[in-house]
Amino acid sequence: MPTDEPLYWDPYDTRFTQDPYPTYKRLRDEAPLYYNEKHDFYAVSRYADIERGLPDWRTFSSARGGILEMVKSGIEMPPGTLIFEDPEIHDVHRRLLIRVFTPRRIAELEPQVRDYCVRTLDPLVGAGDFDLIRSVSAELPMRVIGMLLGIPEADQEAIRDSADESLRTEAGGQMDVQNQQIMSGDLFRDYIEWRAKNPSDDLMTRLLTTEFEDEDGKTRTLTHDEAIVYTTVVAGAGNETTGRLIGWLGSVLAQNPDQRQALVDDPSLIPGAIEEVLRYEPPGPFIARYVTQDVEYHGRTIPEGSAMMFMVAAANRDENRYRDPDRFDVRRKIGQQLTFGLGVHYCLGAALARLEGRVALEEILRRFPRWDVDWDGAKLAQTSTVRGWETLPLIIG
Repeated sequence: MPTDEPLYWDPYDTRFTQDPYPTYKRLRDEAPLYYNEKHDFYAVSRYADIERGLPDWRTFSSARGGILEMVKSGIEMPPGTLIFEDPEIHDVHRRLLIRVFTPRRIAELEPQVRDYCVRTLDPLVGAGDFDLIRSVSAELPMRVIGMLLGIPEADQEAIRDSADESLRTEAGGQMDVQNQQIMSGDLFRDYIEWRAKNPSDDLMTRLLTTEFEDEDGKTRTLTHDEAIVYTTVVAGAGNETTGRLIGWLGSVLAQNPDQRQALVDDPSLIPGAIEEVLRYEPPGPFIARYVTQDVEYHGRTIPEGSAMMFMVAAANRDENRYRDPDRFDVRRKIGQQLTFGLGVHYCLGAALARLEGRVALEEILRRFPRWDVDWDGAKLAQTSTVRGWETLPLIIG
């Protein structure tokens, strides 16, 4: 939007989809605590404010979710839905997932992830162009979640499509909270029942068999209904955002060919490049919370019962945190990364997303050291929770 217009920001307004960053800068400079009267929410955009607020779960509660529409709706979620809980019950459920979702288990997936990338990318060698989203981004995260959970390949596409559909909105529209399917367990119920009778070495079996002490002090394993909730959270949360990350790798490196060449010349820079893309174009640009008590920001009181938006994408370009923040630099020292959240709700899938992004980029650069984007054919996806490419046609040079 032109910067001489009155300051306005709206997560549903498609005028901000293509390039929201000039508006984010104005918010940091002119309205570090912003109130949107139309949708009745507050927002903070500076790094220091988000660093203070996100870990403060007592004031900024996740009990109503992390998406603005859900916070406003007051919808109740079933127990075990980690992203809709606060301590102490959150800690009980998170500890179980941490025991199952171990760094060793994630690291063990790397050969399988690489093998899938090789099988996907090899047939594209020699092609003059291909859509990165259709060929890689839309497929890889779903396949990896399937590897992790042990979900049969025949069922993986239906799970991905259900998660995607629940997050997608029409241009300028809001998520239909009452009818959204993100927590639907129908896709998993039959598989969980079958896996309980046919245990294997996968996350699903571990979820079903790992004992834990519940909130009542009872040592037990998950019920099948609880396992459905856990599985749906893992599958839904890990699919859409990781796919968007891979799309941003394709577009940002096309716009910064010197940085891409640095990665080709020195692949050891690739992990840092993943961090920089996560900072520069975060797939999840903002996080919502429910305000449980009056709290003051910038000399104003945010009243209890309000909805707060933590604008991670704005904070990631804060000049007071990062030098020359609008410049993409694969050698940048990121430090603490806001994109995966902070505090008790730090993303459990962060290591998995980093693994997928790194392996995908290594294999892409190995085969395609140079590419351009057919920008006329590229389309940004519009949802109320994530921002990324719907289509990204690469022209191989």
